[in-house]
Amino acid sequence: MAAIAISGAQLSARTAQPYAELKRRVEAAGFLRKRPGYYTLMLATNTLAFATSLWLLTFVHSVWTTVLLAALLGFVSGQLGFQLHDSGHRQMFPSRRVNTVIGIVTGNGLLGMSHGWWVDKHNRHHGNPNHQDLDPDIDVGVIAYSEQQALAKKGIARWIVSHQAGLFFPLLFGLAWTMHVSSVRFLIKTRDRLRWVEVVTLCVHALAFPALLVVVVGPWRALLVIVIQKCVGGFYLASVFAPNHKGMPQVEKGGELDFLRSQVLTSRNVRSSPLTDLLYGSLNYQIEHHLFPTMPRCNIRGAHKIVRAYCAELGVPYHETSIYRSYREILSFLHDVGAPLRRAAA
Repeated sequence: MAAIAISGAQLSARTAQPYAELKRRVEAAGFLRKRPGYYTLMLATNTLAFATSLWLLTFVHSVWTTVLLAALLGFVSGQLGFQLHDSGHRQMFPSRRVNTVIGIVTGNGLLGMSHGWWVDKHNRHHGNPNHQDLDPDIDVGVIAYSEQQALAKKGIARWIVSHQAGLFFPLLFGLAWTMHVSSVRFLIKTRDRLRWVEVVTLCVHALAFPALLVVVVGPWRALLVIVIQKCVGGFYLASVFAPNHKGMPQVEKGGELDFLRSQVLTSRNVRSSPLTDLLYGSLNYQIEHHLFPTMPRCNIRGAHKIVRAYCAELGVPYHETSIYRSYREILSFLHDVGAPLRRAAA
């Protein structure tokens, strides 16, 4: 699906703030209520999975077995990334402080990623999804999401963008590393009141995690585990985030939509199953998540039916597709964006 630009003038006659009625229906069904029991179990499960992955490394000496366990640790890190995401949205518990503590421990302590950076960036994305000037998720250095971005690239970045559809999945392995760099840059610049708490926690991770791996498996295998864990964990998270908005309509500068349409029209759902919900951290319900970002993950499946039916009532397009089709749409879109550079090179 090629991205198109949405102009506010095109829909100005139909922007009658329909979100309030949808929220009333979802709230009446109880889907906005917190589920502390669910999240307590999830926190315990993720902690156990992380600790078990590290513990299993103490029993192996084969390089290939180490690689497999490091990949498992990367998968668990992806699940911890969803945990950071949920805490940042205050989905877990009624207390803001408890959510923040969980976010800092998970992000800074276990993953080496700034909780404050993630919340700042992600909130700006939620406020302006697929907005050509305001969404930080479509302002990525090595990927272009519009012809204008593509034509502005220089040097090696220009070559990458011209072949970005074919290079897309290999590039995803670098996500975790860019997140570490962005976290450090954010903490250097920010004046947030929790800045030094985050800095200290991030430093503890940077020292303690490699040291623990050295004790467990030795220095060279520790390096191998870290590289594989970061690459696999980053690839996992990026492959889940990619179908959410890439290749969906973009909002032009100056375009104005009501809240419901700005979230629904720019988002893509991936058809659900219990396995898909687990692997995607329920972010396959991207439309529902954008409409109700504080909704507990375990409630989204129920709210999905209400949201889809309400969009049908309003005549608002609601895009939901298979996993395979979602990636096909993304790659087709990226291929089209890079076409002007390929033509220029030819």
